Amino acid sequence: MRQNPSFTMTDVAEMRRILDENPWMTLVSATPDGLVASHYAVLLDEDRDDLTVVGHVGKPDDGIHGLGERELLVIAQGPHGYISPGWYAPGPNVPTWNYVAVHLSGVPEILSPEENLRVLDRLVARFESALPQPRLMWQAPNDEEYVRRLERGTVGFRLTPTTVTAKRKLSQNRPEETVDEIIRQLDAGSPYADPRLSGEMRRAHDAMRAARLRSAPGEQA
Repeated sequence: MRQNPSFTMTDVAEMRRILDENPWMTLVSATPDGLVASHYAVLLDEDRDDLTVVGHVGKPDDGIHGLGERELLVIAQGPHGYISPGWYAPGPNVPTWNYVAVHLSGVPEILSPEENLRVLDRLVARFESALPQPRLMWQAPNDEEYVRRLERGTVGFRLTPTTVTAKRKLSQNRPEETVDEIIRQLDAGSPYADPRLSGEMRRAHDAMRAARLRSAPGEQA
């Protein structure tokens, strides 16, 4: 992912938030047979406060990726959407696409069966907990034999990234009045309305405005 200083994301807390809020991720490996991509739910490692993530792949995806033997790229895609030039001030303009993305790469560690079970249990709990009657992994009619058989069909991994590239392209290079109009259109006024994307824009631009106020001449510490 090509970087641009205006759009670079470096705040670890913000990157963790994007990873946590967008757990459906893309896993990419460069193999002797070419590039391979898979799609799985991935979570932050609850025992770490960095960008380490945990997840699993189904067999035989582990062999196809060479999991644990070669570099793995994990891509988290945050809110994204079309931005019309009609939302800008009058003048020559072209459309663009605003987005937030975090790329993590490194050689993953393969989890033991017990560690993998804990990750699988946590994955199920994460998404079932929003339902009025959650069906947790160890809950009947699932029994231990059934759950362990499922675990044997997967390979768990932990990735502590050696390379991180994070980007939020959210019209930071546009005047404030243009940003406000884009947010208004994304909130409700457009066929491309997306409150998640407008929320990311507010967050990014509020941070920029706060930084400008802190650096303004005469500002007291």
